[in-house]
Amino acid sequence: MQKTNLMLATSVAVLLTAGMPAAAQDEPLVLTANAEAATQWVRNFNPFSQASMRYSTHDFIYEPLVIFNRIQDNEPNYRLAESFELAEDLMSVTFTLREGLQWSDGEPLTSADVVFTYDYLEAHPELDFVSIRPLFESIEAIDERTVQFNLVEPNALIATQVVGMPIVPEHIWSEIEDPATFANEEPVGSGPLTEIARFTPQVYDQCRNPHYWDNDNLAVDCMRWPQLADNTQVLGALAEGSLDWATSFIPDVENTFVARDPDNHHFWYTPSSLVSFSYNLEVPDEDLSKAFNDVDFRRATSMLLNRQDIVDIAGFGYPIVNDDPTTLGELYADWVDPAVVEEFGQYTQFDPEAATALLDEAGYVDANGDGWRDNPDGTPIAIDLMVPNGWTDWIDAVTIASEDLQAAGLNVSISTPEAAVWTADLIEGRYEMTMNALGAAAMPWYAYNRAFNPGDEGVSRFVAQRFFDDELTELLADFPQTQDREEQGDIMNRAQRIVAENLPLFPVYNSPSFYQYNTSRWTGWANAEDPKFSPVVTNTNPARLLQLLDLEPAQ
Repeated sequence: MQKTNLMLATSVAVLLTAGMPAAAQDEPLVLTANAEAATQWVRNFNPFSQASMRYSTHDFIYEPLVIFNRIQDNEPNYRLAESFELAEDLMSVTFTLREGLQWSDGEPLTSADVVFTYDYLEAHPELDFVSIRPLFESIEAIDERTVQFNLVEPNALIATQVVGMPIVPEHIWSEIEDPATFANEEPVGSGPLTEIARFTPQVYDQCRNPHYWDNDNLAVDCMRWPQLADNTQVLGALAEGSLDWATSFIPDVENTFVARDPDNHHFWYTPSSLVSFSYNLEVPDEDLSKAFNDVDFRRATSMLLNRQDIVDIAGFGYPIVNDDPTTLGELYADWVDPAVVEEFGQYTQFDPEAATALLDEAGYVDANGDGWRDNPDGTPIAIDLMVPNGWTDWIDAVTIASEDLQAAGLNVSISTPEAAVWTADLIEGRYEMTMNALGAAAMPWYAYNRAFNPGDEGVSRFVAQRFFDDELTELLADFPQTQDREEQGDIMNRAQRIVAENLPLFPVYNSPSFYQYNTSRWTGWANAEDPKFSPVVTNTNPARLLQLLDLEPAQ
């Protein structure tokens, strides 16, 4: 079916009205969504800025080459690219772009833009938030539609890594003097929704790209992003029916959301991100560094975390407890080495008595009589546990954790900065202790590579713990050099042993992929009966673009 097209972005701004019926074909069809909490919107669509960009930037403004569907065994869904081919020796991968691609300003999108993007990362390594550029010896345009990535070493997984970096237009970004701070307020992109028809601190509307190659399969004319400060406000908007698509922790979701309109209010939660606590192992404070870099101190901390209470009370029972010292847990159960769990599993069990005994034995006692444990040399330990403001379930979780840590004599206090500040602090290493999440993937190598890759230091919050081990780094480099499942299993067994023995992360639970949707205005949602892809609208899930394209107006 041919979808409604907008003639001009200016007409969108005039026609946009809240609560319009989907049947009004002479008006733009608006999908209202929320993917991030903020006290006000700041206009920033820089796809390289992990701390400041709006969560609607990736996928919707900058379309990936390919989307690999992790819940369908990484099945490729081709987007800007129509195909890719991995060389037999695993030393190169070639992508072929679709014919006739255009940027949203009408300029051609060609292989030259892909090459430019990767040359740009080499010139500005601070933009490389997935540490992809060092993997390539060179990138070359074979012709206008064909790009070949030549690798430094064999990599069977390279196609899935390449597509994680947004491709930007050379004719725009070649003129940018400081791309790291560029706000990109008027983005020129390749995705379905590139036109910012309205932007205020309270709401913005992101509308149809007139030159999008797949416009015939796009029913949504605009996505509206209302500013909502926390989970409570998201719940209010969901309950009253003003949000079509959201990802938020909703307490007692059946009664607070579904029951308000059982015919149209729905959710689907599947096991997803690892949520864990961690210390900053490169913390500038010398007294804290002594404790944080002592594995006995980390093990005792882990044993003081009541994971079941956190899941039951803070998580309302939604998450799945992860007490696996390897961090792999149920999500990657097929990869877990039972021998490693047997050897180190005691350190991820809630055992306050054993934890306090371990602290005493390691010399962490109250040296000055103030009621708090100190370092073995008598220097004080005072820990700031930081999580984002508005993330109510996480705030409840760290409150439970801090009370248990305090009961054992550890001086822990909580701070709650804005999410953007928290993200920037984790990236830059300006924190002491935090709760963090690591996205789910098709296999555990992706998670480990995001958490323990030294090349990501200073560009990604997922390496916030700053645990970098030479042997582990080498193992993670070896893993994609083979396609043999037995060899990969052996490598992962050795890697998880290093993680479990050193315990740089204190796994707590695997979060459900929070996904709520309203069918009163839009249909075509993925759900338990039709698990076609992950439909979560968070910016770490490229498959959300597939969900957007599957939506149809409700009749």
